[in-house]
Amino acid sequence: MDFILTQLSGFGGAFWALVIDPVTYIYLIVSVFLGITFGALPGLTATLAVTILTGFFGNKVPLDYSLIALLGAYVGAIYGGSYPSILLNIPGTAASAATAMDGYPLAKAGRGGEALGLTTTASFIGTLIGTIALLVFVWVLLLLSQNIASPEKALLALFGILLSGTLMSEDLVIKGWIAGLVGLAMAMVGLDPLLSEPRYTFGWSYMLSGFQVVPVLMGAFAVPQIIEGMRHMDVGTLTELKGRILPNLRAVRRYLPTITRSGVIGTGVGALPGVGEDVAGWVSYGVGKSVSREGRKFGKGSLEGLLSSETANNACIGGALIPLLVLGIPGSPPAAALLGAFRINNIIPGPTIDPEIILRVVAIMVLASFTMFVMGLFTAKIFIKILRIPRVVFLPIVMVLTTIGSFSVGGGINDLYLMLGVGFVAYLMNLLKFPIAPLVIGVILGGLFDETFRRSLLISGGDVFVFWSRPVAAVLLALNVALILSQVPLTKRLFARLKGKAF
Repeated sequence: MDFILTQLSGFGGAFWALVIDPVTYIYLIVSVFLGITFGALPGLTATLAVTILTGFFGNKVPLDYSLIALLGAYVGAIYGGSYPSILLNIPGTAASAATAMDGYPLAKAGRGGEALGLTTTASFIGTLIGTIALLVFVWVLLLLSQNIASPEKALLALFGILLSGTLMSEDLVIKGWIAGLVGLAMAMVGLDPLLSEPRYTFGWSYMLSGFQVVPVLMGAFAVPQIIEGMRHMDVGTLTELKGRILPNLRAVRRYLPTITRSGVIGTGVGALPGVGEDVAGWVSYGVGKSVSREGRKFGKGSLEGLLSSETANNACIGGALIPLLVLGIPGSPPAAALLGAFRINNIIPGPTIDPEIILRVVAIMVLASFTMFVMGLFTAKIFIKILRIPRVVFLPIVMVLTTIGSFSVGGGINDLYLMLGVGFVAYLMNLLKFPIAPLVIGVILGGLFDETFRRSLLISGGDVFVFWSRPVAAVLLALNVALILSQVPLTKRLFARLKGKAF
C-alpha cells in the first residue's frame, strides 16, 4: 500500500509540475496538432512524425519539453490516421487500416461526423487505458528486471529483433529476420564497446561512432515513404462530411465492454517488442468480430468494429512504452524513434532508468490524450481541410524538414550521406517487401546484444552454458529457439498434423 501511495504521490508531483508550466501547453498544442496532421496526410506516419521531431527537439530543448513534443506527436498521429480512413477509405497510417473497414461505409452513409466523434472518444479512452497499464506494470516489471544480468539482456535483445522480424513481415518471415540481422550487423560498426578498437570502419573516422541513430531513423522511415508518396499522387475523392463531430455517448455506453476489451488487447500487443499499433488494431478488430453478436455487420459500417480498432491502436502506445522503459526494447516503430531521442539525451532506458522519468512520461501521456481529445472534437474541420492539400505540396516540405532534422543532430554533412544511403537501401527493401522496422530495431538493439553477449562469454570464460544456467536465461533461450523452430517447414507440418489429429 505504501508503494502505491508513493507512486501516486510521485505521479501527482510530476503532473502538477507540468500543469503549472505555461510552456507545457505550447509544446502540447503544437506537437499534438503536428501529430494529427502527419497522421491525417496519407503517406506520412506516426513514426515519421516522431522521427522528424526527434531531429528538431531530441537534444535541443530540456528533456521534459522534448518528451512532450515527441509523445504529443505520437498520440496525435495514431489518432490522426483515422481521418483519411473514414473520409477517403485510405488509411493515414498502418495503425488505422482496420478503421477504414467500417469508418468509410459509415461516412458513405452520411454518418461521417458520428464516426469521427466516436473515433476521437475511443482513441482518448484507449490512450488512457494504455497509460494506466504503463503506470501499473512498468513498476512490477522494473522490480523483476533487477535480477536480469548480461545473459538475459543479450537473449532479450535477440528475442526483440527476431519477434519484430516475425510479426512485421508481409510474406516470408525470413525476410524480417534478414532485415533484423542486417540491422544487428550495422550496430557492430564503430568502436568496440569492450576493447575500444575500431571495427568495420574501413578507415573512415566518421564511422568510429557507428551508425548514428537519428540519421538511420530518418533514412529508414522517412525517405522511402516520401519517395513512395511521390510515386502515388492520387489519393482519391474526399467523402463529404455529414453530421456533428460529437461523441455519441449512448453508443459509448453501449459498447463500453468492447472499448475496455480493445484497450486491454491494444496494451498487451503493444507490450510485445517491435510489433506496433497496426497489429494491435487488426488483432482487436479480429477478436471483436469473432466474439460480437453483430459480427456479420463488421466491414459494413459497424460502430463496434470502428471502436475495436481505434481503441486498440491508441492503447498500444502505453503498452509499447512498457518494454521501452523497462528493458530498453521498443514495442513499436514510433517507440524505436523515441528510444533514439532518449539515447541522444544520454538516457539509457532499462532497469537503471531514473524513476522520475517514468512518472513524467505517464504525466505527459495523460495531458497529451486530453489535448488530442479536445483538439479532435473542436478543430476537426481544420484537419479535414488539410486532407485536401496535394501531396506534391507537402511531401517536398517533409523532405526538407527531414534533411534539416538529420543535419541538426550531428551538425555534419556525413549525417546526410548516411541518411540518404540508408534511405536508398530501405526503399529497395520496401520494393522487395523486406520490413524496415526490424532493421531499425536491429540497429538499436544490436549494440546491447553485442556488448552483453560478449560480456557474458568473458565472465564465464567462454562457457556457452551461461546462457541456460540461470532460470530466466533458460526461459528466454527457449523462447528464441521456439520462435525460430516455429517457422521451420518441418516443424510447421508437424504442428499442422498434431492439430489435425486433435480436432
